Amino acid sequence: MRDWSLARQMLVLQLAVVVVTLAGAVTLTLVQTRDLLVEEAEGRARAVAESVAASPDVLSALAGAAPSVRLQPYAERVRASTGVDFVTIMDTAGRRYTHPNPSLIGGLFLGHIDRALLGETFTETYTGTLGPSTRAVAPVKDPGGGVRALVSAGITVKRIDARLREQIAWAALIGGVGLGVGTGGTWLVGARLRRQTHGLGPVELGRIHEHHDAILHAVREGLLLVARDGTLTLCNDGARTLLGLPSDAEGRHVRDLGIADLVLPLPRETSEPSPPAPPAFPGEAEPASPVAPGGEGDRTSVQERVHLVGDRVLVVDVAPSRLGAVVTLRDRTELQALTGQLDAERGFADSLRAAAHEAANRLHTVITLVELGRTEQAVAFGTAELRAAQELTDRVMGSVREPVLAALLLGKSAEAAERGTELVIAPDSELDDLDLDSRRVVTIVGNLIDNAIEAASRVEVHLRADADAFVIRVSDDGPGLSDPAAFGKGWTSKGDGRGLGLALVGQAVRQLGGTIEVAGSTFTVRLPL
Repeated sequence: MRDWSLARQMLVLQLAVVVVTLAGAVTLTLVQTRDLLVEEAEGRARAVAESVAASPDVLSALAGAAPSVRLQPYAERVRASTGVDFVTIMDTAGRRYTHPNPSLIGGLFLGHIDRALLGETFTETYTGTLGPSTRAVAPVKDPGGGVRALVSAGITVKRIDARLREQIAWAALIGGVGLGVGTGGTWLVGARLRRQTHGLGPVELGRIHEHHDAILHAVREGLLLVARDGTLTLCNDGARTLLGLPSDAEGRHVRDLGIADLVLPLPRETSEPSPPAPPAFPGEAEPASPVAPGGEGDRTSVQERVHLVGDRVLVVDVAPSRLGAVVTLRDRTELQALTGQLDAERGFADSLRAAAHEAANRLHTVITLVELGRTEQAVAFGTAELRAAQELTDRVMGSVREPVLAALLLGKSAEAAERGTELVIAPDSELDDLDLDSRRVVTIVGNLIDNAIEAASRVEVHLRADADAFVIRVSDDGPGLSDPAAFGKGWTSKGDGRGLGLALVGQAVRQLGGTIEVAGSTFTVRLPL
């Protein structure tokens, strides 16, 4: 039985419960029915015996010379009309005046009469000439209260058992119907349980639960299961760490936990095109790109988005399912930092490559002018190029004496020149060493310049440290920015939903306790010193 599936074990157990319950109910019913039949027989026999004993015709017949002549027909009429099996009238010695079998008239009554001789009516079960019977014995009293004779009326046990067998047949029929209905319901429940458990036994189900629980707690990635109504049904340790969720997060609504934007939009199932459905959560705005409906398609599509949660950069995958959504979280903070460093190194390498390419072109030009005998022009050309490069370096290093930012600006200047964009350092820029996290400052300045280079042909950078704040101002001649969600996750002017630069800028500014203002195409950041 241990090898049986959980559904089969439940089926057998429920069938056993149904059979035992029905058997107990039928047995109890039959016992109660027999007691009721016996009680009914005793009551009827008692009523008939008392009624005959109180009849004046009986006293009148007893006063005659041959009481049986008048009493026998009377007793038979009473027996036939009341449904009892016998009505026996006897003298105080127990000798019969009447009997259903006339040949037994004059014989002694088989049973107890002592209590009746004392004037008491009683009932008993006794075996007489007709077999075991339930009978009542009542005294016949004269006007003075003396006992003149006795009357016994009764119903045979055989007749009571016959009625009981009728009740058994009905009970068996009802029990059979109940067993059939119970078996059918049990089979339906077992079939549903078999589908839900895939025919697995308790051992396999327990092992799967243990494996899943171990995996959920072991993986670093976060996993959330969200019901269609927005209730968080499962949350592993990785998700608690990445999102800072409380220990009682499961069972609460994602909006109350502050993570509704991570799991929206939830899937909506439909088998055919229909009007737009309401938002997944009451009170939430309809997402810009809802999950495309379509049954199985809903369960296979995955929505990947980048979110900033505190100091972490998370990649969130929302996989719609039939019951809601499966949300996986991957921490890309370290990868993002490495990617930023790699982008910076690649930018410097590209700048060096561009500078080397331009230097080679200029060197070839100078050599060619010398070969042509135009020495003065060669010297003038080479001097002009050196002067331009040195002026850029002197201007950057003279204004920005913070080495990290100076190197960043020189690299961005070369990159802007390669792209055909003019990058200008404001003349009033003045910056010495800063007591700030250089990585976050580079993130702010670098991303603001990158966005400006992509959007405009001329970019001006102003860096200045006042008495209480470090001011960064980046402006360009582009169309400017009007979207308030620019510093949110995933915003980009390209519209592909994967932008991260301005989101990182906003995160770095918040971490440094600063503020950022946008006026058209001018971004102003103030970082307290």
